[in-house]
Amino acid sequence: MFKHLMVPVDLAHTESLGHALDTAADLAAHWGAKVTYVGVGTTTPGKLAHNPKEFAEKLKAFAKAQAVAHAIEADAHATIAHDPTTDVDDVLLHAIDEIGADLVVMQSHLPGLLDYVWPSNGGKIAGHAKASVLVVRG
Repeated sequence: MFKHLMVPVDLAHTESLGHALDTAADLAAHWGAKVTYVGVGTTTPGKLAHNPKEFAEKLKAFAKAQAVAHAIEADAHATIAHDPTTDVDDVLLHAIDEIGADLVVMQSHLPGLLDYVWPSNGGKIAGHAKASVLVVRG
């Protein structure tokens, strides 16, 4: 069915991504698909990483831990954005094409009032991606 899943992850908030991570791992195991965890970082130092190389290493370690925990094939794809808060949707859409994902599994939250004014990341990705998108409420 699907051969390559992409899972956007925010390394600063992995504890809130459990449902999407488990769903992606289950689907990957079921179909024998590869999972690529995609993270969006910045060139400026922050509390998560001091530079893009350190960010990529942390994302790679996260992917390896997911692969071991769920017995799946996993990889990491670190991307850098000038302003991850505002650029994340466009960067993720580019990453889908860049890695060749055919399914995106991403965590979302229950919609609130502001989601009717500003679309959610999941909504924009689902509306614009060439790949299938599974938005998991969590």
